[in-house]
Amino acid sequence: MPRVRHPLPAPRLLPVTIAALALALGVRSVVLVRAAVPEAMPAPQPAPSPPAPLTPPRPPVAPPSVPPPISEGERALLLDLRRRSSELDARAAAVQQREAVLAAAEARLKARLHQLAGLQKRLEALDAARRERDEANWRGLVKLYESMKPADAGAIFNDLDLPVLLPILDRMKAAKAAAILAAMQPERARLVTAELAQSRARANAVPAAGKPTGGG
Repeated sequence: MPRVRHPLPAPRLLPVTIAALALALGVRSVVLVRAAVPEAMPAPQPAPSPPAPLTPPRPPVAPPSVPPPISEGERALLLDLRRRSSELDARAAAVQQREAVLAAAEARLKARLHQLAGLQKRLEALDAARRERDEANWRGLVKLYESMKPADAGAIFNDLDLPVLLPILDRMKAAKAAAILAAMQPERARLVTAELAQSRARANAVPAAGKPTGGG
């Protein structure tokens, strides 16, 4: 027996249309919202800063320590030390003042000694010049009497004072002095000879100036 085909029911169009319109409206709403609200731009990132130089860590700073209180004994000791320090400073100042006075006195003494040394040199020079003049005068007299005849010189020497006669005879040549003594009066000649010998002995007994008298 042939199968009878039943016709399929027609789909309902109205619910499908409503669902399609709702979907389209939702999509449109999303597009409009995205167009109205722009997407947030990413904030610019700051440039990386160079790394800071490495510095050694600082040691921890210890808090200031509070000194312990000073006892009465320590206070007295400190006061005594301060007093002694003041005394030592005063003594040092007094010593420095005395040293300054002594240094000034020493400087004046050195200056005085320098002046005296200069004066002594001038006196020695004057004395040497005087002796030279005296010696020149004696040599002149000696030359004068040596040029005379022994008899004439002897007659003068008989009456000449010993302080003048003795230096002249002492400076004369031995031969000239002997001839004049022979022409003098015998008693006067003996006296002059004795005085001349004693004068020479005294001159030889006196040590030379500036030379030591003893050994060592």
